[in-house]
Amino acid sequence: MRIAALALSALLLAGCASAPRLEVGISRSEDVLAAYGQPRRIWPEADGGRTLEYSSQPMGRQCVMVRLAANGRLVSIEDGLSAASRARIEPGMTTELVSRILGAERSRVYFQLSDEDVWDWNIEPDQRGYGLRFNVHFKAGRVVRTSQSMVLAQRRFPGIDD
Repeated sequence: MRIAALALSALLLAGCASAPRLEVGISRSEDVLAAYGQPRRIWPEADGGRTLEYSSQPMGRQCVMVRLAANGRLVSIEDGLSAASRARIEPGMTTELVSRILGAERSRVYFQLSDEDVWDWNIEPDQRGYGLRFNVHFKAGRVVRTSQSMVLAQRRFPGIDD
């Protein structure tokens, strides 16, 4: 069993080593697709380019956003769930704009008493031992505020520590 696990690890490492390296201004959409596969969503941009979304929700903590120019060349690669991206979320934004910035959400919950629709994303916690979620609160399809929630390991995965 141990030998099989080592062999699988070696194959996975070899696969990572052969992934093409992407370079801004040089790499093309075909290179991005070879590296990341099919995107979860494709967002059209005003200049004729597009953004490819690679969200790892509901279990992951990243959302890779790959921006391509109209000619298919790589413009940028960013984590839509980075602190800088989360800081861009402001009151009044629409659900679509929030999705364009953060990517697909982990879940949506409607709270009848507050009349809020709350979307959340798993994000990197400050420390080990708990999970962290970024929450965006909407009323009538517009952001009213954001918040963060800690998720203790027992509640996320019973019996498994982070």
